[in-house]
Amino acid sequence: MTGYRTDLAMERTVQPGGLGDGVNVTSQQQGDMETTWVRIDTPEAAKRLGKAQGVYWTLTHPRLPSLTPEERMVIAKEVSQMLRLLLPPQGDVLVLGLGNRHMTADALGDRVVSGVLVTRHLDDRRMRGVCAMAPGVLGITGVETAELALGLTQKLKPSAVLVIDALAAMETSHICTTIQLTDTGISPGSGVGNHRQGINTDWLQVPVIAIGIPMVVYASTIVRDALRRILAKESTIEQAQAMAEELAAGSVGDFVVTPRSIDELVQGLADMLALAINAALQPDFTLEELSHYLH
Repeated sequence: MTGYRTDLAMERTVQPGGLGDGVNVTSQQQGDMETTWVRIDTPEAAKRLGKAQGVYWTLTHPRLPSLTPEERMVIAKEVSQMLRLLLPPQGDVLVLGLGNRHMTADALGDRVVSGVLVTRHLDDRRMRGVCAMAPGVLGITGVETAELALGLTQKLKPSAVLVIDALAAMETSHICTTIQLTDTGISPGSGVGNHRQGINTDWLQVPVIAIGIPMVVYASTIVRDALRRILAKESTIEQAQAMAEELAAGSVGDFVVTPRSIDELVQGLADMLALAINAALQPDFTLEELSHYLH
């Protein structure tokens, strides 16, 4: 599986060896929206797919970046309902927005956190205690994100940690059109080959839920898709992938590509995720009420 670099579990399952013992996949189509459950049950399956054991829920909509406000409310409601299933029903929640705020394609976590309703300091019984932070990246802070997460968790003692990060996809059609939730946590930078200490339940000793949207794809992926169209049945996906990596790799390594309109896309998707998170954490308020808190 080394040739397939992606953070999306559902993309792993459609590759050779993706299905089989220890992997269960269920999909449901509702109009243009498709939801997919991937459950990895065994260590052997986890190793085969290159993904941690656990549940991965994915929502895909081809027009996700350009939905009307009413349609975005529908998506936010779907995401919030799934979040409630994964999160403990009570207790404070720590929300962490990962990524580099100075790089738009990696700024999703930072943008989402700016819209999360923080309530831990308020004396309001209707509101669940929420604290939020965008810890930055190692290259700017000099501190591992996982170390910061551990320190905050040990001090604040939340019932769960919610982590938001930009992801990398293997299919260009999934860029900015897909939302993934998982109870396995996250390994910052893994999608672009920059593996760091994972932020997960084993590390923090509390449930860790990760939310992400693919914002980048490898240049070799684009070349691979073009080769597959050109070669048609004359080449397998593995041959096309190998040829693509050879063509795309250069003295500076493989390029990571993001859409031209990424600035606009990130902000709109971040607002939608923030609304979904607020709705999941504050069920006593309607989506319309919570939308007024976004800034």
